[in-house]
Amino acid sequence: MRDLAARLRGLPPSLGPVRLIGVDGHAGAGKSTFAGHLAAALGGAPVLHLDDIASHEQLFAWTDRLMTQVIHPLARGERAHYTPYDWRARAFGAPRPLPAAPVVLVEGVGAGRRALRPHLTVLLWMETPRGESWTRGRLRDGAEQREFWEGWVAAERAHFAEDPSRPHADLLVLQTPKGYEVLPGPASTRGPDQSVTQSNEPSSLW
Repeated sequence: MRDLAARLRGLPPSLGPVRLIGVDGHAGAGKSTFAGHLAAALGGAPVLHLDDIASHEQLFAWTDRLMTQVIHPLARGERAHYTPYDWRARAFGAPRPLPAAPVVLVEGVGAGRRALRPHLTVLLWMETPRGESWTRGRLRDGAEQREFWEGWVAAERAHFAEDPSRPHADLLVLQTPKGYEVLPGPASTRGPDQSVTQSNEPSSLW
C-alpha cells in the first residue's frame, strides 16, 4: 500500500486542505477492509464509513446530512462532527469528530455518488461483481440480517441504476491472494498497460 499512499499524498487537495479519497463498490465488496489498510499506509488517515451516515429510513437519501455534517466543515478547513447511526438501536449517536487531515477516506456504497464526486481527489472502485459481493455480505451478516439484505439489494440496484459510480472511478481495486491489484479506472486517461499490484512487497504506482 505504500506506493499508492505516497501517490495519493502527492495529489492536490480537493476539499479545502483535504485530499478526500472515495472508496466505493457493492455491499460486501471489501471496501472497509481495503480502506483500513490504505488508512494505515497513510499513517493513520481518518476514515468516514458511510454506514455511519446512512440509516434504515435513508439507505441512500443521506446526501444532505453528509454535506452539512462533513463536507462543508472540511471545505472550510474545520474539524467536522457527524452523528453515527446505530443499526441495532436504530438511532443516531453522539457527535463524532472527523479532522480536516491531509488525507481523509470516505468508504461505502455511494461514496462516488454524483453529489460527492466534485469534492473527491480520487475515486476508487472495488472491482468485485455484485453477486459475489452480496453473497459475501450475507454470509458476513448472518441469518438475522436476511430481511434487511432483501431490501438492501433492491435499494442498491436502484441507486446505481440512477447514479452509477464505477464509470467515474479513477482506479479499480481488485483483491488478489497476495493483496490488491490497482488498475486505471474508466475515468482515467492513463493507458491500459499501466497498472500496479499492491501487496506486502514493494511495488511502483503507474
